[in-house]
Amino acid sequence: MNTLTRGMVIDVNLDPSKGSETGKIRPCVIVTNNTYNARVPVIQVVPLTEWSVRKAGIITNVDIVPSTSNGLSKKSVADCLQTRPIDHRARFVKIRGKLEDGIMEKIDEALKIVFDLV
Repeated sequence: MNTLTRGMVIDVNLDPSKGSETGKIRPCVIVTNNTYNARVPVIQVVPLTEWSVRKAGIITNVDIVPSTSNGLSKKSVADCLQTRPIDHRARFVKIRGKLEDGIMEKIDEALKIVFDLV
């Protein structure tokens, strides 16, 4: 497998999920730093979900337009409230691409709100 790096969009099998957790195989963005990504099997990801007007209005969601660099096929949102740790050895499916720096900056800001770091 290629080295997983921060900002990379990967497909992840999030099942089994419980309650209101995001599930199924879906694209996620890696948000842990590259030191952890290279050394430990557990990384932190933000699931991506299909864009909608309702989801776009949530302050901790970040709009993402599909591009050749990110590998997405439809407009999506990064649902930063659903951030979760995964063991990439068990849940990784494939690499799609990488997010642009500007999108990662917006995700960083949303994560600061989620974790009350502002």
